[in-house]
Amino acid sequence: METLEIERDGDVLRVWLNRPDKRNPLSSAALEDVRQVFTDVNEDFDVRCVVLGGRGPSFSGGADRKAAPAPRSSDPSPRERRWVAQLGRRAARAIEDCEVPTIARLHGHVVGGAAVLALACDFRVAADDVSVWIPEVDLGIPLTWGAVPMLIRECGMARAREAIVLCDRIGAVDAERWGIVHRVVPVTELDAAVDGWAQRLASKPAAAVAMSKSQFRAYAAGFRMAELAELDGDLLLSSSMSPEARRAFSSDDF
Repeated sequence: METLEIERDGDVLRVWLNRPDKRNPLSSAALEDVRQVFTDVNEDFDVRCVVLGGRGPSFSGGADRKAAPAPRSSDPSPRERRWVAQLGRRAARAIEDCEVPTIARLHGHVVGGAAVLALACDFRVAADDVSVWIPEVDLGIPLTWGAVPMLIRECGMARAREAIVLCDRIGAVDAERWGIVHRVVPVTELDAAVDGWAQRLASKPAAAVAMSKSQFRAYAAGFRMAELAELDGDLLLSSSMSPEARRAFSSDDF
């Protein structure tokens, strides 16, 4: 794939965001590739665990603000614009709905949409250099991609509000304390820790794990706020036209 590197290690599939020179930006192509991989793995019955990581010094710096997800045509219809605005939500939902257990391997910067993809994974193992940052409000747009109920579900209403509205960077210690990540390890031990979790998950009875995931998905549906995330694309479209968002997305200073 154009934006991903896929490695098969026995019954573990490793999916790498693979544009390290740009800090693995989440372009339209990257989001579509992520959605495709995590959808296809549901029919690959030899895969027992999927690990999502990022090549280079960071997991992902989030959206490339100079090349944000864009329509394919030069004169897109309103329906095409809405479709593009939901690319991130579809990628995150594909991870959430994956039939096998998923692990986010986190290090360095985990920004914006990258944090959403990580939160969509079942487990998150982070290096002690990790910095989670959700800057959307300061960019003049709300957090979308279905991430608000997801963050509430994982770390509670109060912490979600703090992360989303204040836009502070969250270091490794607080990320673990809040429940954003499950485990923090020294950066030199990250691969060993992730491999250990992956092998443990892969060794468990596959059907029981899949059924357990179905139970968690059913209960998590209550946090999706009656699928109000269906409107996230419209929120993103309208807010991106504000003067603040236009300035932020065209500036090199943010």
